[in-house]
Amino acid sequence: MMTTIKPHLLIVDGMALLFRSFFASSAMGHYIRLADGTPSNGVQGFARHVLTAQSIYKPTHLAVCWDMGAQTFRNEIFDGYKANRPAPPEEMLPQFDMAKEVSEMIGWQNFGEIGMEADDMIGSMIEKWKDEASITVISGDKDLLQLLNPSTQIAFTKKGYSEYDVYSEQRFKEEYLIEPYKFAEVKAFMGDTSDGYPGVKGIGPKTALQLIQNYGSIDGVLENLDALKPAQRNKISDNLEMLKLSHQLAKIEREMQIDAALEELTLNDYAQETFDRLQEKGYSLIAKHAKTLYSLV
Repeated sequence: MMTTIKPHLLIVDGMALLFRSFFASSAMGHYIRLADGTPSNGVQGFARHVLTAQSIYKPTHLAVCWDMGAQTFRNEIFDGYKANRPAPPEEMLPQFDMAKEVSEMIGWQNFGEIGMEADDMIGSMIEKWKDEASITVISGDKDLLQLLNPSTQIAFTKKGYSEYDVYSEQRFKEEYLIEPYKFAEVKAFMGDTSDGYPGVKGIGPKTALQLIQNYGSIDGVLENLDALKPAQRNKISDNLEMLKLSHQLAKIEREMQIDAALEELTLNDYAQETFDRLQEKGYSLIAKHAKTLYSLV
């Protein structure tokens, strides 16, 4: 009896790679401008990153997920959500649309929905295809740990284009001693300074994790407040509303409508003409990188 090999879906957190690539090169003043003067450093880095990841993980299918503007349903729940983040530098503004265009030119499918974050799209894709495919997610966002399951691994960017810190469900359980989906409950206690929600003031990452390890859930902690040290009990009692709100903010949505079938994300072999076209438009670094990786002649 023949065993069928599962498709391998690579899901890329496009915004994470775009920002990472932009700041890595702009720190040295390298904006790699197109003929009309438009900066393209983030886009060229993003595409090279994805091409390299593809050569490492050898997926059969690929999707790129994007945030679609700064405002999401989380801002409606909590005004302070991501409010402390600085606006993107001026040189980056034209590169958001440019990245999606380049992505399409190479043959990758873009996904994003106004009012939702890329994380929610990623979570919903995993939920939709976890039984049909092996899934690798590429990101720098540790919030995604809550999405791990037996068929999904998360490769966190580490160094350059080719070094990743890869988490499987098993590794997560061994390190954290909780189920991955409970990670959002840990975040609810500890808060997230970069996302701008406080959690329970005075409870840090270590204590937050211990509470979920010991009592299983936020509800479990609340049912056992009397067993906690007085200082901990008071902190939680004084911040109950923010604890519940922080859990809503930390929890990634998994029920978004994904208007695509898995087979629509199938990767085709790259053609020389694709990268010739990119080179003509000024994306020479992407073209050169692809030719090196995929021996295009």
